[in-house]
Amino acid sequence: GTTHADYFCGDVPCARSLNGAELRSNYEANTGKVILEKIGDEPLKIPGILVKNHGVFTWGRDAENSVFHAAVLEEIAKMNYLTLTLHPQAEGVSEELLDVHYERKHGKNATYGQRKK
Repeated sequence: GTTHADYFCGDVPCARSLNGAELRSNYEANTGKVILEKIGDEPLKIPGILVKNHGVFTWGRDAENSVFHAAVLEEIAKMNYLTLTLHPQAEGVSEELLDVHYERKHGKNATYGQRKK
């Protein structure tokens, strides 16, 4: 929905689980590599990810912003769960609406009240 689109420029990604070799060697570094292979080169556009068989990772401009994104992701998950419980065939917002909501808050010509200074 639009709350999701205010913070995440697209779906919340879900990364694969680590394979046996990745688990046995440099577990933490390999977890980071699995995250990076999924989110690409603009991590602040998608400030969180779910890693299969692990859990949630979030980030931001600083530690406080990362914790904020964790709370946002939790609320988005809750809203999504409730939406699909009430209406299993519900569809996500259009790409156009997602772009409008994300860009009005984070784009170079942002107009939304919580714009970063």
